[in-house]
Amino acid sequence: MRTEYLKIAVLVGLLIFSGAEETNAQRRSKAARDKEKVSTSASSGFRLEEESLTADGMKYMMMDEPVRALPIFEKLVKQSPADPAGHYLMATALMKLERLDDASQSAMKAYELDPSNRFYAQQLAEIYSKRRKYSEAALIYEALLKQDPANIQYGIELAAVYVFNDQFDKAIATYDQMEKSIGVTEEVIHQKQQLYLRQNKLNKAIDEARKLITAESNEVSYRIELAELLIANELVNDAIAPLEEALRLNPDEAQAHVLLADIYRRKGDVEKCNRELRIVFSNPNLDAEPKVRVLSGYLSMLKTDKDRNEALQLSKQLVDTHPNEARALVLYADLLVQHNRKAEARDMYSKAARVDGSVFEVWGAVLQLDGELNHVDSLLVHSEQALEMFPNQGMFWYSNGSAHLVKRNYKKAVAALEESRKLINNNPQLIPVINAQLGDAYNGLGDHSKSDSSYDLALKEDPNNDHVLNNYSYFLSLRKEKLDLALQMSERLVQRNQNNPTFLDTYAWVLYTRKEYKKAKQHLEKAIQLKESVSGTIIEHYGDVLFQLGEREKAVEQWKKAKSMGEASDQIDKKITTGTLHEQ
Repeated sequence: MRTEYLKIAVLVGLLIFSGAEETNAQRRSKAARDKEKVSTSASSGFRLEEESLTADGMKYMMMDEPVRALPIFEKLVKQSPADPAGHYLMATALMKLERLDDASQSAMKAYELDPSNRFYAQQLAEIYSKRRKYSEAALIYEALLKQDPANIQYGIELAAVYVFNDQFDKAIATYDQMEKSIGVTEEVIHQKQQLYLRQNKLNKAIDEARKLITAESNEVSYRIELAELLIANELVNDAIAPLEEALRLNPDEAQAHVLLADIYRRKGDVEKCNRELRIVFSNPNLDAEPKVRVLSGYLSMLKTDKDRNEALQLSKQLVDTHPNEARALVLYADLLVQHNRKAEARDMYSKAARVDGSVFEVWGAVLQLDGELNHVDSLLVHSEQALEMFPNQGMFWYSNGSAHLVKRNYKKAVAALEESRKLINNNPQLIPVINAQLGDAYNGLGDHSKSDSSYDLALKEDPNNDHVLNNYSYFLSLRKEKLDLALQMSERLVQRNQNNPTFLDTYAWVLYTRKEYKKAKQHLEKAIQLKESVSGTIIEHYGDVLFQLGEREKAVEQWKKAKSMGEASDQIDKKITTGTLHEQ
């Protein structure tokens, strides 16, 4: 804005100059005018051309087209090399084009032609600063400030140049001089504090803060600033007094309560910390950010169940006060997880994700808890929502594929899991799991070739994957294919899990398919004796084995039992009615 103002000012100056020339001409005698008639006409035409060039150049500058303005200003300088305004305008265009070396020469020429013009001086000083010639810039600003000591802008620019040149003492002295002219101001005090802190002069910075308090004795925020400065520099005990003063001036000053809570937290005084936090969290006018920050730090000092319960209540209060603050919701959800209240925690994470869906970790927490809670429908919905925000996250595709697999949406499961496998290439623990689920999904689609390939990949990464050993061998036995491989995998499975009824049933069914009925009977009876997780499927298989061994009555008895338990095959009624098998 200042540069544009200078451009306009110069243009106005040129017009005034032209007007002044016209007035002087009018004062001349008629005889003189007659005598110089020809030369005056030429001069007038020349001035009009200059004004036209200036106006054209300014037009392009105002249109932010310095490339088109520059040749016009160059022509202007060529026609009037002794006119500083042309050099100034040319420097302005060059600065806009970031040709600082060339701009410096033009600005210097304007300044040399008219060193009393403050616009020319400021332009040259600005170029020096941009070129990091801070000492040269300082000389010009010093001269400007000497001419006009009350000019705040000159003081600010000079102090900034001193700072850039690492002359902090001179910068501070400049600010001090400004204070003598304009009095104590917040902006200047803050600048001086920053400089003192950079010089490791903490006491000086603190003195400046107290000076601000003295100047504005009823301003609460200055006491808060002092306390924050003290706390940031580990002078925690000294910060209590200004905070208590602030609360005497305004008992509802929430930030003072926040800082006091933080101080008591650091000192390990849980009771006083809780007292301040309760005041803070019940105040809806205070932003959630400082509350979340203090409560987050507060959580690290919890030692007893009472403290943890108190923290849970405080976080609940925070959520009640700021129901649409995602960070507060996440904090409350974290505490609910610690209290093993997973369903409530999942709901809080889910709400946080609805408020701000851009946080990957929040969606991850939602999906993890959906899985732990075995809430498949929720996992499906939430994973699709997460993928809308993070379509390139393999873990979210994996969650989505897992949910579709449980829902027996095999085609969608395959699509999601394949995308997951493509995106997750740096997690050796998860890749076998994805391949295992792809084996299940492809089997559900009847694509046995891809199912077997996926299982093989899973076992290559994890040869003892019980899920794959069980499902792969069982599906092979149902298809009556690769029975040697099925036997090898199921034997390894039961060796590792000798008391698992499901795995014993799988092994027995592979033996059954190989017509090793006596051995199959032995392992099925062991599974039944365990009486844990014994399903109707196991009992039905036991009946089938008994039938193959010629124990027809016992077989029918087991089939009836299997039907009463559920999970039997769709052939169970026919087996019971006919007393025979119909699978062969």
